[in-house]
Amino acid sequence: MAQAEDDDAEAGPDQTGHCPGSGAAHVRGGGGRVPRRQAQGARRFGTEKALGLGSHLPSNAEIHLELGRLIALHEPAVLPERLLRLRLAALRLLEMLESFHPYLVGSVLSGAVTAQSDIDLHLFADSPAEVEEFLRGREIPFEAETVTIRHGAQFIDYPHIYFEEEGVVVECTVYPPGEIRRVPKSSITGRAMERAGVKALKKLIAATVHAGRPSEEAG
Repeated sequence: MAQAEDDDAEAGPDQTGHCPGSGAAHVRGGGGRVPRRQAQGARRFGTEKALGLGSHLPSNAEIHLELGRLIALHEPAVLPERLLRLRLAALRLLEMLESFHPYLVGSVLSGAVTAQSDIDLHLFADSPAEVEEFLRGREIPFEAETVTIRHGAQFIDYPHIYFEEEGVVVECTVYPPGEIRRVPKSSITGRAMERAGVKALKKLIAATVHAGRPSEEAG
């Protein structure tokens, strides 16, 4: 999952960073329906009730730390293979979507992946229609929606496009080209969100492969 933005946070509470405010999302299909990941808690639970919980809710940082602890505790054997598989899939997507200056963000970049993790990308295009036409030209089914994000006192709509890669949901947020140098803040750390292009992701993959090999001394 991608991290939410802080000062650039969305109108609704959601640790993934992709939950719109009430009535802010407008969904449309494109070339066939794609199974979406389960609706986020705020969508199912209702924004008013979620906000009403107040301080009873853990912070995003606490959730992130606990998730990482549970993954390391219960899935140490499968995590390296899963992470490598998702990062290789993300690399293929970054290369395929090169013309949209893509970045990988979220759990596949951070390494805290589960069996339900999706691949989160930031793309940059003058219009989301450019990305949609690109996918249609490759006969890739997709869905699209508009998500409202808060920038200070302003609310700005950003298109989100969803499709699948080898059974994994891919979520693309499409930004105007002029925002490529503006790195959103993470709601988990409060700092600039981590993101990786092709070169940085290749280095991560190399490190993942190296970490998964038994040491020479152990052999």
